[in-house]
Amino acid sequence: VQLQASGGGLVQAGGSLKLSCAASGSIIGIKVMRWYRQAPGKEREWVAAILPNGSVSYADSVKGRFSISRDRAKKTVYLQMNSLEPRDTAVYYCNIEAVYGSYWGQGTLVTVSS
Repeated sequence: VQLQASGGGLVQAGGSLKLSCAASGSIIGIKVMRWYRQAPGKEREWVAAILPNGSVSYADSVKGRFSISRDRAKKTVYLQMNSLEPRDTAVYYCNIEAVYGSYWGQGTLVTVSS
């Protein structure tokens, strides 16, 4: 199983980006799908999560600005990011936690200029 993250780039403050994370292969027993991010010189932090039943949760720092969703048929999880701020600059990683393991994407860089 591989996760391919995409959609990062350079955007001005106040702009929007939509990240995608597509899974290749079959993942049995998905427990939760998450997005994390790691800013330069900082530890990786959790950003958002979505459960198989559609329940979502967000870190306080992105609540009201970011939205996580998934397309089961496409085996893809998304992160819509609006009202981006320079502090959102980071490498964003997707993660799928399942019964038989935890899978990570390679990361996609988001840079927000002021």
